[in-house]
Amino acid sequence: MRTHYCGQVTAAHLDQIVTLCGWVHRRRDHGGVIFIDLRDREGLAQIVCDPDRPDMFQTAEAIRNEFCLKLTGKVRRRPAGTENPSLTSGEIEVLCHDIEILNVSAPPPFQLDDDNLSETVRLTQRVLDLRRPQMQKNLKLRYKAAMSFRRFLDAHGFIDIETPMLTKSTPEGARDYLVPSRVHAGQFFALPQSPQLFKQLLMVAGFDRYYQITKCFRDEDLRADRQPEFTQVDIETSFLDETGITALMEEMIRVVFRETLAVELPDPFPRMTYTEAMNRYGSDKPDLRVTLEITEITDAVKDVAFKVFSGPANTGGRVAALRIPGGASLTRGEIDEYTRFVGIYGARGLAYIKVNDASQPNETGLQSPIVKNLHETALRTILERTGAQSGDLIFFGADKTKTVNDALGALRIKLGHEKGYVTGEAWRPLWVVDFPMFEYDEEDKRWVACHHPFTSPKDEHIARLKSNPGECLAKAYDLALNGWEIGGGSIRIHRADVQEAVFDALNIGPEEQRLKFGFLLDALKFGAPPHGGLAFGLDRVVTMMAGAESIRDVIAFPKTQRAQCLLTSAPGAVDEKQLRELHIRLRQTQGEATAG
Repeated sequence: MRTHYCGQVTAAHLDQIVTLCGWVHRRRDHGGVIFIDLRDREGLAQIVCDPDRPDMFQTAEAIRNEFCLKLTGKVRRRPAGTENPSLTSGEIEVLCHDIEILNVSAPPPFQLDDDNLSETVRLTQRVLDLRRPQMQKNLKLRYKAAMSFRRFLDAHGFIDIETPMLTKSTPEGARDYLVPSRVHAGQFFALPQSPQLFKQLLMVAGFDRYYQITKCFRDEDLRADRQPEFTQVDIETSFLDETGITALMEEMIRVVFRETLAVELPDPFPRMTYTEAMNRYGSDKPDLRVTLEITEITDAVKDVAFKVFSGPANTGGRVAALRIPGGASLTRGEIDEYTRFVGIYGARGLAYIKVNDASQPNETGLQSPIVKNLHETALRTILERTGAQSGDLIFFGADKTKTVNDALGALRIKLGHEKGYVTGEAWRPLWVVDFPMFEYDEEDKRWVACHHPFTSPKDEHIARLKSNPGECLAKAYDLALNGWEIGGGSIRIHRADVQEAVFDALNIGPEEQRLKFGFLLDALKFGAPPHGGLAFGLDRVVTMMAGAESIRDVIAFPKTQRAQCLLTSAPGAVDEKQLRELHIRLRQTQGEATAG
């Protein structure tokens, strides 16, 4: 029906007859001459309708925004001074000879070039929202990135293999989405949180290089970078160690950014241990563009009179400082605002010291209500370790280690970007390695896996699985970029005895092991090869590439933060017949129907 896309007609097509199809982005009547901006996925073309063709002009007069058109005309150069350099077609216009209205449109509920639409409106009217040039650009960028991933993996011998969407419920960290079985009453499938177990089985089966761009499902609380269903570039390989896998994946990410954005990422990516990242930045995915760093002072304040510091310092907590160069100029109102901010992360306050004269580590040179409760040796140590100078401000966190890390880590990012403590670099990737195998769950009083229970411990730490799980480090690695975790993975456990030892450390007994993971344990006994892998969050990668605020802006039909689809009104009720077939009865609880 057409010869060209609207956005691809250029001066190279001058004097040619073209046929275009698309939607009316804008119609303008200029004293007898009608201009139409016709839009398709590749961009806009300006159409000129002169009244010297009465039938065509009469049709043009009836056209309104979002009508779907087919038109034919001659490409000519725009009059001097009317060119639009922001458009690929900005040098030309099409003098229309014939118009066919393929379909009319109801008046759209919003203008497609309105940048102030609420997300509720956008998601409810998602089809129209997707017509907006920015959304068209975002989804094309997503396609381009996905194809770059595929080309790289195909070129390096990886095979695309699908894994099941209906599988067994296994504890992998988040809550499963369950699917009731009609055939097997009272039993359920689970939607996969990831293809983790199946890709390990593929390694045992001899497919030594697997990948899949696949949907994963997690029933968890949402935020800007999470969805109940999300897309992973899932990768697994045999006979490569941590160094080999991270080197190959680093090359892939570098190629994807080069092909998709024409961006050259640093070579090589820096590496940092988990412990160093938490100590210096309070995060295992630090934004290295921010120059502020956290300083450890726990040992320096154990004997001070200020109980807010000495309490945590003597009971296994953490006391840390965050130096803000030139921060003494912060107002009391700004400090109060930052105090409220860290409260979101569990901090009960935000102590500070303004450094008026760094040469006097006492109440003369330092300004703060807490100075009088800190002896001069502690104050001198704080100034030396933080490198504080006159005119600086030091914020403090004192509490359980996790609370301090979360609060100061978030404050570091907020202050860094708000006050300009950044390097100016566009992209700062970082490999974070040597994660702990386990973390202790105070509520359940047991060890839980930091990544997942199939991650291999360091070889020299296998013996500690029974004696001291808290000291075990994992063969795990995450790739962080600008403060986002874009990929994570590990070397997997390929020996049945080690896997059983890890399950024991996690207090997953033999019966539960057989019930939930028997098929994996059985497979590992048949000559399972050493293997490992990594999964990249495609939604997150493209969100960063697009400069979008939320992954919802790079997903065609996303859910809200309440896990709802406003376009289709899902989730929704089903009729009684369907429930009976699934052996489900609803019960009323506080006015709401719940499954029973």
